[in-house]
Amino acid sequence: MKRRDFIKTASIGGLATTATLLAPSIAEAKAEFKWKMVTAWPKNFPGLGTNANLLAKMITEMSNGRISLKVYGANELIPAFEVFDAVSNGTAQMGHAGAYYWKGKSEATQFFSSIPFGLSGQEMNAWLYYGGGMELWREVYKPFGLIPAATGNSGTQMAGWFNREIKSMADLKGLKMRIPGLGGEALRRAGGTIVNIPGGELFTALQSGTLDATEWVGPYNDLAFGLHKAAKYYYYPGWHEPGSTIEAMINEKAFNALPKDLQQIVLVACKAANMDMLSEYTARNNQALDTLINKHKVKLLPLPDEVLKNLKKLSEEVVLELVAKDPLSKKIYASVSQFRDQVSHWSEISEQAFFKARSL
Repeated sequence: MKRRDFIKTASIGGLATTATLLAPSIAEAKAEFKWKMVTAWPKNFPGLGTNANLLAKMITEMSNGRISLKVYGANELIPAFEVFDAVSNGTAQMGHAGAYYWKGKSEATQFFSSIPFGLSGQEMNAWLYYGGGMELWREVYKPFGLIPAATGNSGTQMAGWFNREIKSMADLKGLKMRIPGLGGEALRRAGGTIVNIPGGELFTALQSGTLDATEWVGPYNDLAFGLHKAAKYYYYPGWHEPGSTIEAMINEKAFNALPKDLQQIVLVACKAANMDMLSEYTARNNQALDTLINKHKVKLLPLPDEVLKNLKKLSEEVVLELVAKDPLSKKIYASVSQFRDQVSHWSEISEQAFFKARSL
């Protein structure tokens, strides 16, 4: 019995000694990294703003408070379109936006948001994670001291809100529309005038006549902005953004200063938030569309086939001209177009064939 008591006491003493030896490491593990995240969206805006909040919450909780991440909506700390510079220069450690906003920095950024008539949300994730897309995205952002990560996808968007009916290509001429990225350039070639303004200003611009039309996201976000009160016609499909990736950009120096486990927490949280957004939009869009049609009597219309065919042709011209003058864009487009050709065959005999069968 005495021998057992001795062993027990020695074991407890050994554990105490071990704990004492480990104490410095534990104290080091509790060190706090106070980060800021700036976004291109209004504070707490459904889907986009709340995804930023979710990402910050996951990083903070998964790190057990070792990273404290505070979210600033558009214009709280900086204007919406200054997110890229703020994270690049270290004013904030993270940003939450859409990559096509930064074409002034590099034309190639647009490929990591959405390409007109390109990849769906699910296909976009597949290309990024398993088709070489993320490696190319990091290559584009590297010169700016940034690390990109997908943190959401809206799925296929709507073509937008219009104050006039679109029956032919002639109806696009002179149209003042908010539409970013490569799709905006295609519409400009169709005769439209492109106005690039932050989401928080869309309702007023549409209501006042500064805009004749605007795309935003889809029913979930459009209902939240009340765009149905400012425009009469709601068109689909979102040819310009078939699966738009939302980005989290991370200041490279701040990321490299984190221990390896916290680096993984940041990246895994981004991936979890990415999956969450696509799921949320799939659920919420159909609910919001029902409200828009049945409660607010919105006129839902498809874009005519002739208009879609011409916009597709113009979009292809825009992309091909871009890749002809920019070697990095050419490299990225070669990757994404090859992936689209391959995945399209599978999509046709899987989801498209199933959707057709389900509607019989």
